[in-house]
Amino acid sequence: MIAMLIRRIIQAVVVMLVVAFISFSLFQFVGDPINNMVGQEASQQDREELRERLGLNDAIPIQFMRFVGNAVQGEFGISYRMARPVSDVIMERLPATLELAFVSGLFALTLGIGLGVYTALRRNGWLSNFIMSASLVGVSLPTFLIGILLIYVFAVELSWLPSFGRGETVRISDNWTTGFLTASGLQSLILPAITLGLFQLTLIMRLVRAEMLEVLRTDYIKFARARGLKQRSIHFHHALKNTMLPVITITGLQLGSIIAFAIITETVFQWPGVGLLFINAIRFVDIPFMSAYLLVIALIFVVINFIVDMLYFVVDPRLRVVKRSAGR
Repeated sequence: MIAMLIRRIIQAVVVMLVVAFISFSLFQFVGDPINNMVGQEASQQDREELRERLGLNDAIPIQFMRFVGNAVQGEFGISYRMARPVSDVIMERLPATLELAFVSGLFALTLGIGLGVYTALRRNGWLSNFIMSASLVGVSLPTFLIGILLIYVFAVELSWLPSFGRGETVRISDNWTTGFLTASGLQSLILPAITLGLFQLTLIMRLVRAEMLEVLRTDYIKFARARGLKQRSIHFHHALKNTMLPVITITGLQLGSIIAFAIITETVFQWPGVGLLFINAIRFVDIPFMSAYLLVIALIFVVINFIVDMLYFVVDPRLRVVKRSAGR
């Protein structure tokens, strides 16, 4: 277990160094940062002084090590567009993205597993067939189109929910504001969360259904039925537990994708998260923010994958046996 933990940590560090190098390369190959920081009236001497002060005349390896050292301390430089520390801007906007991703993930996970189990156990029922047919909508339609349709129906025609923004928020710390504590904040979350989580919901539902059907055909389930165990115990204790291993893998990757690819949803609903800021950063070639965004998203993916690896040992006892046998 400890050896596995050490291997995973080393792998995570290597992945983060590769992503850091890609982020650092943005500074080197996407324009001259000095031109983005000073106006046209700046003299050549002013440019050279600024270049020397920022350490841009140092060798590339030295600049890269300095970039990694600053990133470890949460320092990503000054945003070209907003003229503010990038870390401050990210900390202001990150709560909005994380809350949206949390609600979307919860929506996709609970409904996806529930509907997947139901359609597997009632696979010939009319409701199961209807759910499977309707799930094709979530898989086929692009996210931005789902968002526009929801806005048209629930915001424009019915006027039940707001079409954009985060609603009223409450500050609970210096760097964290939440919309969970206000009615308008909760209402504003509904449409973006459904838009962002619908694809993941259908994916998880279909995966759970397929795995559940496969497990229900195995010999140990037939043996459990022959022993006279209750159907509820067979379905939810024996079958569902053995269904969860591939579901955990896909769900972990999808939760990372929810955060990383919330950009489209945040743009459609003008949700004030880091995804919307990233779109604006690309438009204005704000390299410090772009590189910081890449590092933050990569860190989130690495942490989620690490948690998924740990969950394998909790869900599947066979892995613990294999690891102990390998260690002897």
